[in-house]
Amino acid sequence: MSQSAAFTNNRRHRWKVLGVGVAANASFSAAFSGIPTTAILIRSGYHLSNAELGLVLGLMGLGIAISELPWGLLTDRWGDRPVLLSGLATTAVALALMAMFAAPTPGYVPGLPLLAAGLLLVGLLGGSVNGSSGRAVMTWFGEGERGMAMSIRQTAVPLGGAAGALILPSLATHFGFASVYGVLALFCGVTLFFTWLWLHDPAATAADKARVSHTVLSSSPAPLKDRQLWRIVAAIGILCAPQFAILSFGTVFLHDFSHAGIAAITASMAALQCGAMVMRVWSGRWTDRNRNRREFLRFCTITSAIAFAALAALVTLAGQLPTVGPAMATLLIVMLVLTGVSVSAWHGVAYTELATIAGARNAGTALGMANTSVFVMCFLTPLAIPHILTIGNWPAVWLIGSVCALIALQFFPKPVQATIVCRREAF
Repeated sequence: MSQSAAFTNNRRHRWKVLGVGVAANASFSAAFSGIPTTAILIRSGYHLSNAELGLVLGLMGLGIAISELPWGLLTDRWGDRPVLLSGLATTAVALALMAMFAAPTPGYVPGLPLLAAGLLLVGLLGGSVNGSSGRAVMTWFGEGERGMAMSIRQTAVPLGGAAGALILPSLATHFGFASVYGVLALFCGVTLFFTWLWLHDPAATAADKARVSHTVLSSSPAPLKDRQLWRIVAAIGILCAPQFAILSFGTVFLHDFSHAGIAAITASMAALQCGAMVMRVWSGRWTDRNRNRREFLRFCTITSAIAFAALAALVTLAGQLPTVGPAMATLLIVMLVLTGVSVSAWHGVAYTELATIAGARNAGTALGMANTSVFVMCFLTPLAIPHILTIGNWPAVWLIGSVCALIALQFFPKPVQATIVCRREAF
């Protein structure tokens, strides 16, 4: 028996596949979320204005948004292994080329077009990891385990972002941006090796083959024509807007409005990310046991709407006070953290439900659709908030977050539909 065949018949091997999925997402998240933490150093090192800085940082997110769906389509056509291998390899190469040719040195400052093109290319290539690693996890894990597995995979995003935030600023300060891009390329290279070693398709059982042979694929609409999938994709994207509002401007709010110090801000955002990771794993396991993913998604959406409305009310109350004292500042931090955890807890469950509806043959496309909507919001939300603050205030920002959650609620499927058997289930 070949090595890959031995892997595919070993049920314990699925945890290695999950580890590959986590590592792939964490490797790219370290770049996508970590590079912006060096924003001040990028501005000085590349001699950029604030507008130019915003452009180059936004281009990586735009690249991901553009490439997610094409990568998902390729995953369903070629399989998750070749797409993830090619995506990680080309991303590592792109980062290595940036280390060699797009990093400032004492006698050379790369131009804006070179830096912008490099980060856009990293986003375009790195978008491959999301759909392909998600499809692999959905293929290896059974119905009673997928929620927890996908939720664990989703913790890789804040985990990689936290690792990038801890490592990259120090590297840029002491060793320059060549080391930043080089270390990120190394992360992708190490993940590439373990992906090549461990990621294989599971062996199909007789029951699987019989189920596939009796599945009438022609009776189901293609993912891009499936209205139910598009409704969930819309809900995911809309609900990400208030989440990105907290992640992108939460520190600004705490500094400008609550007058919190760096230590308090760092602790609060760390608590938010840790809370989000814990809740994602717990929610995946809990919904696997109770088979109530749709109920949970609607519950999280309602609680998020309530939390953002409560945060807006608390900020309005604090604004009426002569000064924001320590007690009110602490209360604002706690409320912001609770709101951020609430609006971040549902990701793994939503992606599991989306991929389950689409079926294994179309999971890559479905996840690509969802990630496209997510990163479009990631690109648009930070652009919109300064304009909201110009014509309004912080309560308006958080109240709009509550409205977004209520709008997303209208798109998530109702629990009564959960009894319907997935049309394209072919795992």
